[in-house]
Amino acid sequence: MTSGISRRGRVLAAAVGTGVLVPLIAAATPAAAAAPTVTCSSAKAGLAAKLKKDITAALAGRKGTVAVGLYDRSTNTTCTLRASSAYDSASVVKVTVLAALLWDAKKSNRYLTDRENSLAKAMITKSDNAATSTLWKQLGMTKIKGFLSAAGMTQTKPGANGYWGLTQITVTDEQKLLKLLTAKNAVLSDNSRSYIVKLMGQVVSSQRWGTPYGVPSGVTVAVKNGWLQRSTNGWRVHSVGAFKGGGHDYVMTVLTHGNSTMNYGITTIQAVAKVIHKDLAAS
Repeated sequence: MTSGISRRGRVLAAAVGTGVLVPLIAAATPAAAAAPTVTCSSAKAGLAAKLKKDITAALAGRKGTVAVGLYDRSTNTTCTLRASSAYDSASVVKVTVLAALLWDAKKSNRYLTDRENSLAKAMITKSDNAATSTLWKQLGMTKIKGFLSAAGMTQTKPGANGYWGLTQITVTDEQKLLKLLTAKNAVLSDNSRSYIVKLMGQVVSSQRWGTPYGVPSGVTVAVKNGWLQRSTNGWRVHSVGAFKGGGHDYVMTVLTHGNSTMNYGITTIQAVAKVIHKDLAAS
């Protein structure tokens, strides 16, 4: 019995010594690290395959972690990548803040006050942080969570202790919000929807990068971007947009983190946006 154990021990030792077991150990790890792939579907023949190919190519070689959402009502086209991955919202959450404010005002059957209007305009068109903090505090967590629940944005987790920029967002929920802004629904009134889209169409020129990049002429643009640097995951750079015209009606979300600089993140987003606009325009 003893000699049997020692013989087996000698065999294992010899196997390790010759490197036989090493490839087996190495081969067990990469499978778990397989990167998610872009998924697209469309009622328009050939469009899903084209978008999948072009978005994938646009992201080839880009560093960082990117999540993408596209929905075009006109062709019933949807594309997603990392749809449920959570990102720190940065200033993209400002659209949610305004939607929550309008949702709450509607429940009380009231219009926004002049003060609220001016805070909302600064928050969306100039990405004013102080205005956002004021409205976030005014709403409070109960109303913010109430809106998220009404909107079905179950993956969005509001930032604690007033840190609205650390709200956890996903492509799935940002796309839900953009869809609410661009079609009739029971959550937001038509006036509220058009007010938010109008402000997103008046964003200052220095903040109109991202999803509008490469948009065809004659297509209207509504956009809100976010950017934030932290010690972990480098720069978060995000862009959400709604586009209408040229026979299409579509919303797009691109969330990124792990960018070395803000400009690197912008370039990644714009590479994706450019091929999406081009492929939809050609369809």
